[in-house]
Amino acid sequence: MRLEYPAKILLAWGEAISGHQGLRDWLLNNGYPELGVFCHALRLQQDARDWLVKNGHPHLMALIHATEGNKQARAWLDEQGLNVLKQVALTGDGDEDAQRWLLNNGHRELAVIGHRIYKVKRQIDEDNSDYHRYSGFNG
Repeated sequence: MRLEYPAKILLAWGEAISGHQGLRDWLLNNGYPELGVFCHALRLQQDARDWLVKNGHPHLMALIHATEGNKQARAWLDEQGLNVLKQVALTGDGDEDAQRWLLNNGHRELAVIGHRIYKVKRQIDEDNSDYHRYSGFNG
């Protein structure tokens, strides 16, 4: 379970989370497949979610679940001593205090990642609630 990454990898991951396919693919093919797969898992792709768990990255799946408000995932991150990752998840769920905590404790890149996760999750929520996207709507 890899927990630490160079700053440039975190920056690339943040861009990949935001939708930069080239960087996502670079992560997948250059030693950071878990970060590339995370981008797919964040966007609700079940095979990517399964891959994270099966390939030794349950903490990244817990991050996603915790971002989605899953209290068990948040408790698991606590139990594993992954408070920083929990703060990223809380930031991804819109908690501004968690984002400030990350910034005040020297985790600027992770604060940015949490905010980008938040933006992706909000877009997914908006897409799922847009009645124009439902097939068969003749408005």
